[in-house]
Amino acid sequence: MALTQENLDALDLAIAGGELTVSFNGRTVTYQSTTDLLRARDHVARLLQAQVAPRSPTFGGRSYALSRFNND
Repeated sequence: MALTQENLDALDLAIAGGELTVSFNGRTVTYQSTTDLLRARDHVARLLQAQVAPRSPTFGGRSYALSRFNND
């Protein structure tokens, strides 16, 4: 199952409403605590960001290209 922005929105709505139960894609999950819900939200957000983020090396939040050297 691929995660979508709608999944993240459902988690955000649950957090905003003080709910521990979230339903999407025909599935319902009840989290044990708000902390668990926040962790799930952060996990989904990271996965979604990884789907759209460029795959270049980063250091301190900055992206750097690698140099190529020729021995000729």
